[in-house]
Amino acid sequence: MIDVLVIGGGNAALCAALMAREAGASVLLLEASPREWRGGNSQHTRNLRCMHDAPQDVLVEAYPEEEFWQDLLRVTGGITDEKLARLAIRASSSCRDWMRRHGVHFQPPLSGALHVARTNAFFMGGGKALVNAYYRSAARLGVEIRYDTPVESVELDGGRFVAARVPAREVNGVRLPAERIEARSCVLAAGGFESNREWLREAWGQNERGEWPSDNFLIRGTRFNTGVLLRSMLEAGADAIGDPTQAHMVAIDARAPLYDGGICTRIDCVSLGVVVNREGERFYDEGEDFWPKRYAIWGRLVAGQPGQIAYSIIDQKAIGRFMPPVFPGTVAHTLDELARQLGLPEETFVRTVEAYNRACRVGTFDHTQLDDCHTEGLAPAKTHWARPLDTPPFYGYALKPGVTFTYLGLKTNEHAAVHFDGQPSPNLFVAGEMMAGNVLGKGYTAGVGMSIGTAFGRIAGSRAAEAARHPTLSSEGQRHATA
Repeated sequence: MIDVLVIGGGNAALCAALMAREAGASVLLLEASPREWRGGNSQHTRNLRCMHDAPQDVLVEAYPEEEFWQDLLRVTGGITDEKLARLAIRASSSCRDWMRRHGVHFQPPLSGALHVARTNAFFMGGGKALVNAYYRSAARLGVEIRYDTPVESVELDGGRFVAARVPAREVNGVRLPAERIEARSCVLAAGGFESNREWLREAWGQNERGEWPSDNFLIRGTRFNTGVLLRSMLEAGADAIGDPTQAHMVAIDARAPLYDGGICTRIDCVSLGVVVNREGERFYDEGEDFWPKRYAIWGRLVAGQPGQIAYSIIDQKAIGRFMPPVFPGTVAHTLDELARQLGLPEETFVRTVEAYNRACRVGTFDHTQLDDCHTEGLAPAKTHWARPLDTPPFYGYALKPGVTFTYLGLKTNEHAAVHFDGQPSPNLFVAGEMMAGNVLGKGYTAGVGMSIGTAFGRIAGSRAAEAARHPTLSSEGQRHATA
């Protein structure tokens, strides 16, 4: 029998597999996707938010624990477990040497990656390079890896893991039978349910306009995160955490593909101009805070607008101040022409922009600081980086909500144990997106998902290896259940 079964193939799963193997356990990792799509959402990441008390190779200045915690507290609105959040924060200060030993390399941020040289360590080659490095290291250490192997449920004896169930499936034209895979312990790291269109529809429902908002969502990440295992665990009585409508949700280019658009579909010029809905009206403060602390609220904001679409509008002054998107914007030399090209009501749109221009109080513009350029007498206000849109050509980018990962997950503790009726399982653990809702009740700040996944993946792997070495007999009379 295998010691540790890891279900999932992204960052958290790989960290768990590597830690368990380093602890001497035999490890089998099951990845639902084909090999070429391995890595879950981690293949689309690019950095890790890191606590540090002094400059560290690619990280400048300092980013102490309390500042990291306050940033997280602010973006989550206090909906976070402080003990687990601080655990992830502290772990981020010491994990990079371990990551390097497994082949991960770091680099300073690229030009245009705003405000993160102090807080975030970037992966050389991006998330795909990180994932590939971990897979190479896992294979070298003797971790057994199987692709095209989705797990639909786990078999439980009370709160104890017994076996995973893999459904019959067809792979490359070959029909494979259903399987039951036993192990002494297990780590669940199979992601959220963002790629399950039916579940998104169920969670978001119908709005007051009669729309089904989630029908217009795009999925920035993997198509393989359908939440089948998550739902089966919840149905089996695992303790839940999080709101099913909360997610890492970004405003992305409306022309992005339905799945796997990744980070290159993000539109990063929001704070440099204005954003209007399809009726040509502004609806939120574009300059509320630094973009890495606010980019992940804009998907949800757009989801609340008619048709779940909005438009980011800038002028020539903004060009060169943000990471250019993969698709060129709509360009026009007058606001009327831009409105026509974008399909917006001309009169309302022009009136909105002109009202904004009149309200701008331009001080000393500095996009690297919370500057004094703001609006007066305008609702909603723009509190920073407010400059009139008066220098043609003008540019417009249509935006749609882009879901990265959902926050509904499994409740856990500092040992990454899955809980049933408030009690931790002795041999079933959880990491990554399947438990991120413990730390992220809402909101997001750049790179923190990788901080959470790395911290709890490593904890889960170590604990699973320990549980395999020292199994605890389940209590007499615990019922046998299948999740």
